Amino acid sequence: MAQLILVVDDDPAQRRILEHSIQRFGYRVATADGGEAALQVLDGPNGGDVAAMILDLVMPDVDGMTVLERMRPAHARLPVIVQTAHGGIDTVVAAMRAGADDFVVKPVSPERLQVSIKNVLMVNALAGEITRLAHKNEGILSFDDLVAVSPGMTQVVKLGLRAAQSNIPILIEGESGVGKEMIARAIQGASDRRGKPFITVNCGALPENLVESILFGHEKGSFTGAAGKHPGKFVEASGGTLFLDEVGELPLDIQVKLLRALQEGEVDPVGAKRPVRVDIRLISATNRNMIDMVKEGRFREDLYYRLNVFPVMVPALRGRLEDIPTLVHHFVARFAAEEGKKISGVRTDAIRMLQGYQWPGNVRQLENAVFRAVVLCDGPELTVSDFPQIATLVDGYSAEVPPAPPPRPEPALHTGPAIIGGNLPQTTVLQGSAVGGTSLGIAALTESGQIRKLEDVESDMIRLALERYRGHMSEVARKLGIGRSTLYRKIRDMGLDGEKSQ
Repeated sequence: MAQLILVVDDDPAQRRILEHSIQRFGYRVATADGGEAALQVLDGPNGGDVAAMILDLVMPDVDGMTVLERMRPAHARLPVIVQTAHGGIDTVVAAMRAGADDFVVKPVSPERLQVSIKNVLMVNALAGEITRLAHKNEGILSFDDLVAVSPGMTQVVKLGLRAAQSNIPILIEGESGVGKEMIARAIQGASDRRGKPFITVNCGALPENLVESILFGHEKGSFTGAAGKHPGKFVEASGGTLFLDEVGELPLDIQVKLLRALQEGEVDPVGAKRPVRVDIRLISATNRNMIDMVKEGRFREDLYYRLNVFPVMVPALRGRLEDIPTLVHHFVARFAAEEGKKISGVRTDAIRMLQGYQWPGNVRQLENAVFRAVVLCDGPELTVSDFPQIATLVDGYSAEVPPAPPPRPEPALHTGPAIIGGNLPQTTVLQGSAVGGTSLGIAALTESGQIRKLEDVESDMIRLALERYRGHMSEVARKLGIGRSTLYRKIRDMGLDGEKSQ
C-alpha cells in the first residue's frame, strides 16, 4: 500500500491541484480544509497512517503555525512540508523552529513538490532506523519501533502488549526470517524489565558438548578446557529477559535441566556445589511444529506446555503485504546511507512487484533483496530493473540483468614446455644479451611433462641473473633479494663459476 500524504489547505482549488499531483507521484492522499480538521485527522483512528503532511501556513481560525505547535510532541516524528505565498526569511525560520522539515512557496512546481516529499520521507525513514537501532542496543525497543500496519501484525502487537504486563512465559512461533527476535525485544521494551539485559541464545547453533555449560555456566576446572568460571546465559540474563531462539533444537537431556530451571528458578552450573538463583523473563521462539515434535518424542511434552503458556504466532511476510512498502522504504533509507548513495525512494511499479512475490525467506530475504538493489541502482530511486531476480519470478514483470564486465583476454597458447612468466610480454625476449634473443622464462616442466625440482629452477634463475648482470655479484644478489654470502654459498653448492665483481 502506498504511503499516505495529508494535504492541509483552506483553498479548495489548491487542495485539488496538490491532490492530483501527489496521486501522480504514486502516493495516497487525504485532505483537510483547515488546521482544526488536520488535527482531528492526526488524532483520529487513522492518524498513524499519515506518512507526511503538506501544511499551508496562512489559514483562518487555526493557522499552520498553531497546527505545528499543537501536533507536537504526539506526532513529533511526522515530517511536515509548509507552504505559503509569502516566503520571507523570518517566516521560514519561524516554521523550521516550530518543527517543519521543508518549506515551499506557492505556486510550487510538481517537480519541486515531488523532490520535497521524497526527501522528507527518506530522512524520516533514516531517522526511524537510527532510533530503532539505538533502542535495540539500549534494550528499550518498543512496538512503536516496529513496522506493523497489517491486520496480522496488529494482532501480534496486541498480544505482545498484553503479555508484556506479566512475567508469563511466551512462545513466539513463525517461519524463519519473520522477525521473532524483534517481537521478543519489543515485549521486553513494553515490560517493567525495559532497559535490563536481553540475552539471546540460538539453540540450533550451540555445540552439543557445550550446551549445558553455555546455558547454565560452569566452575573452573569442572571439565577439560574449563580454565575459568563461566556464569552461563541464565545468570547473564538475571533481572532481564532470556530469549531462546529455535528452542526445538535443544537436546533431550538439556530439556530436562531447562524444565527444572524454569520450575525452581535456579540453575546448576557444571561442577558447582550448590544451585544459583536466577530471575529471568523467558521468551522462546521456534519455526518448527512443536506439537509434531512432541508426538515424535523429539521434544518433552511437559517442557512444551511450560514454554507455550502464552503463544504468539507471527504471520509470514506473504500474509502481510501491507507491511512491504514501509519495510522497503526503511531498508532503502538505511542501505542508501551506508553505501553513500542518493536514493530517495522506490517506484510504485517496483513496490507492486515486490508485493506480488511470495518471499519464502520473509523479512530477512526482503532486506537482502533491497540491499542488493541499492548496490545495483544508478538512479535516484529503485526500479523493477534493480530487482532482476525477483522480477523473473513474478508474472508480468521482467528486468534486464546488468551487463557483466568484459572478459579478460585469454593468454596466448604456449605449445612448448610450461614457462614461469612466459605469458608476460615485457619479459619474453632478452634483447642484446648473452643468451641472444632466447626466452627469458624458466621452464617449470620437464620434457616428459613432470614438475621440475625447485633446486633446478633456482639454479637456472641464478644462471640467468649472472648472465644478465655480467657476473656483478652485488647487483645479482640485490636483484634476487638475497645476501651476497648466501649467493656465494649457492654458487658453490651448484658448482657454478661466476666472475665476481665488487
